[in-house]
Amino acid sequence: MSVETIRTDKAPAAIGPYSQAVRANGFVFVSGQIPIDPGSGEIVSGGFEEQARQSLENLKQILIASGAGLEKVVAVDVFVTDINKFAAFNMVYEEFFSAHKPARAVVEVNGLPKGVMVEVKCIAVLPPS
Repeated sequence: MSVETIRTDKAPAAIGPYSQAVRANGFVFVSGQIPIDPGSGEIVSGGFEEQARQSLENLKQILIASGAGLEKVVAVDVFVTDINKFAAFNMVYEEFFSAHKPARAVVEVNGLPKGVMVEVKCIAVLPPS
């Protein structure tokens, strides 16, 4: 089994001892993405929807760097600090996953890194080489 670390400047660097993503055995495992702007290194301004959009954009850029893409995602895990934002998250999520609908879980948590409101991670399959 080969394991390869994925790294792109189009998404924020990991803020701890982990990788943006790992490619292994035909899968890509993307670490939780929070709404950090990769250019500034700061949390995006705005509210929940802006944070959700940036988190998903970061996820997308890492998937592209891995050789996969949003259409190859098989499972998404979402962590929110307010489950009442579920409908708002769905609206933003559909901008990224409209025709393709991976399996998904949304879980309310007590807190997230840097005080953000949303974090998103996923698993994708790699296209055949």
